[in-house]
Amino acid sequence: MKAATVNTTAPVTTTAPITSPQAPRRPAVTLTLVLLGMLTLAMSMSGTTVALPDIGADLGASGASLQWAVTGYFLTASSFMLVTGALSDLFGRRRVYRTGAALFTAGLLLSATATDVLVLDAARAVAGLGAAGVMASGGALLATTFSGPARTKAYAALGTTGGIGLAAGPTISGALVGGLGWRSGFLVFAVVGAVLLAGTFLVAESRAAIRPRLDVPGAVTFIAALALLMTGVTQGPQNGWSHPLVLAAFGAGALLLVLFAVLQRRSAHPVLDLTLVRDRRYLAWTLAGLTGAVGFAGTLTYLPTYFQGVNGVSAGAAGTTMLLLTAPVLVAPLVSGQLVNRGVPARLVITVAIALVAAGNAWLTVLAPGGGVAPLAGPLLTIGIGTGLANGIIDGQAMSLVDPERSGTAAGFLNTVRGGGQAMMIAALGAVMLSLLQSRLGSAGLAARVTSGHLAGPDHAHLAQQFTGVWHTVLWGIAALTALLCVTVTTLLRAPRTTSRPVTPATEGAEAPAPASER
Repeated sequence: MKAATVNTTAPVTTTAPITSPQAPRRPAVTLTLVLLGMLTLAMSMSGTTVALPDIGADLGASGASLQWAVTGYFLTASSFMLVTGALSDLFGRRRVYRTGAALFTAGLLLSATATDVLVLDAARAVAGLGAAGVMASGGALLATTFSGPARTKAYAALGTTGGIGLAAGPTISGALVGGLGWRSGFLVFAVVGAVLLAGTFLVAESRAAIRPRLDVPGAVTFIAALALLMTGVTQGPQNGWSHPLVLAAFGAGALLLVLFAVLQRRSAHPVLDLTLVRDRRYLAWTLAGLTGAVGFAGTLTYLPTYFQGVNGVSAGAAGTTMLLLTAPVLVAPLVSGQLVNRGVPARLVITVAIALVAAGNAWLTVLAPGGGVAPLAGPLLTIGIGTGLANGIIDGQAMSLVDPERSGTAAGFLNTVRGGGQAMMIAALGAVMLSLLQSRLGSAGLAARVTSGHLAGPDHAHLAQQFTGVWHTVLWGIAALTALLCVTVTTLLRAPRTTSRPVTPATEGAEAPAPASER
């Protein structure tokens, strides 16, 4: 299943049979609760970035400290997803959902009342941790409540709701920020979080019949590695890329990733089963999952700040403009799914989808101070359509290549690569823009203010031009990375399939079915 923001559907933990100690009650209530949670989390993820200029102005923050309000949330949400999924199997899906809702609500309340940017950053990280619990256990709650066609419809509604939240987040948050101030956005979502918490008392508890073991060393190593790497990326422009602390963060993060790979190969119950990548087609679809991370997430995160700082538009207007980017992500997945179902090769669909994202980012270099919305409609729609087409088929194609008994592990691997890539891309893009601006302006402090949307003053035109030039450089880089991703995925899908499926007497000598990507 898809994960949040760019990934808008919660992963379902299927590592063990699902049982419920009591008969599921009030299925409509359970469905409403899970859908409301997905809607709230998706809106909160995509909408927060609209408030960054106002937050920075109010708290006197810019640069890396302000950027952590976004990257900290994505870091905890993505890196803890697998852990909270395993904990929901072990201790109960309702309990983990309730804990996640409580943390999400507490984090938002702290965010709304923060008077210091470091407090805000910490609060956002807590909210992200809660979001991981809500997303990981929400899909599992649906699995315990529904079966057969009803379960399929429930998951379809979950994905649709996530798409609606992703598309509407910037617009609604922009309206709240413009009308009531940036704190109101956090308060409104905190109220909904409290409703989610109360709703868990109307939902039945469930656990896995066979309690899975949690790979604690693997989980801790992975979370620490990702945190260190993101710290290095985020702090590099501010402290200097050769600063001992930045180098230490990169070095320690890389060593922990190597250690994590070793631990996963030796663990009987790995957090991520790295043997899955032996199937080159599964690897291809997993890499395709990075389409949104590379070509969509950064633009979604930082473009509203450009609109507000360079063109002086309100937060609400910036959020409305972002609908050109996000709205297609709601509709396009249905189109790509129908195309594959009608016989169009999935390989062709994903190639076109990623190519559209690359072309859209290159086209977006028409971005110019005072250029208005009309010139941006084409490139933003192109990026959104490409991302939506990819989102509609990646999970289904990847999971069709995996044995049913490994579906939970495969889904976890896919979502972790996608979520981790998204968090890292957001951090890296912010750091690159800050570094490029610093080299152009010759001042770290001024560069930090400009990237935070503070361009007011007599030098506005000059700063706007420099900021736009940085955006052009970044967009060409994103386009090149996305094009490289397109070539890589297409090449891997054309390669002979090497499956990690074990040979058994029943399967030995049998012809493997053609993968869905070739049909």
